[in-house]
Amino acid sequence: MAKNVFFLGLIVAASGLVGPPIALLGGLIYGFTVEHPFHAESRKLSKFLLQLSVVALGFGMNLHQVLRAGRSGFFYTALSITGAILLGLALGKVFGVGKRPAFLISAGTAICGGSAIAAVGPIANANEEEMAISLGAVFILNSIALLLFPWIGFHLGMTQEQFGLWSALAIHDTSSVVGAAARYGAIALGIATTVKLARALWIVPLSFVTAATTKSKAKVQWPWFILFFGLAALLNTLLPGLSKGFASLSHLGAIGLTATLFLIGTGLDKKALKQVGVHPLVQGVVLWVIVASSTLLLIRTHWIHL
Repeated sequence: MAKNVFFLGLIVAASGLVGPPIALLGGLIYGFTVEHPFHAESRKLSKFLLQLSVVALGFGMNLHQVLRAGRSGFFYTALSITGAILLGLALGKVFGVGKRPAFLISAGTAICGGSAIAAVGPIANANEEEMAISLGAVFILNSIALLLFPWIGFHLGMTQEQFGLWSALAIHDTSSVVGAAARYGAIALGIATTVKLARALWIVPLSFVTAATTKSKAKVQWPWFILFFGLAALLNTLLPGLSKGFASLSHLGAIGLTATLFLIGTGLDKKALKQVGVHPLVQGVVLWVIVASSTLLLIRTHWIHL
């Protein structure tokens, strides 16, 4: 029965009949009510499908927009990442969180959620329990952000440009950033995706710094899907005659993202909540609220803009 429900939910999420928030909510209901028969396989598939979907979304982007977002945001991206990590480590000490989980949660909040944790975790010599705690905290907050951010944006009357920038700076994972922005509008989606992927590039310098400070010999993982996203945007920019075909690929990327969010939702259950525990979750929530509220204030007062 659980297998049939899982496949039915995945098919509905991939059909294009439901939006990202509904797909995520369906996955969460499944995860908390049914024993997941494909937990490990689902996690691997969601990671691959997310990267593939992001690349496909690149066919709907213009390279000039991608480069502009990365270039104009370089200074405050570096500043915000550094500030978030330092603040997160300080909060970890205040709430009695272990040094490695506190660092992983901080890195995930500062850059790109689960991808950053997966990249720097092995380099920081984090064990499976520490990785699970950190990923659990980030995924829970991702789920909340995906549903909460569009409501806040609409309630405050934010422009699509403002919301796209805010979601890219304040939501952890790329999947949730794109999901929230897609619900807000096409312009918000374009800005959110490009700014978030530009931020994701900071995984590389953070990995090298982590390796240097911990004297780890673990291999630094390069997020190759970001390169392919850039290549897709380049093709879309240079070959306008193929715009209809590229638009179809971009649409497939949006559908793939919706299916990804369903898979992510199914991976959250009561066991994951127990693994996270109170203290790491409190650290993650406080850090996230500070980052989200401060970036929102700066964007609304035009201190941060594209």
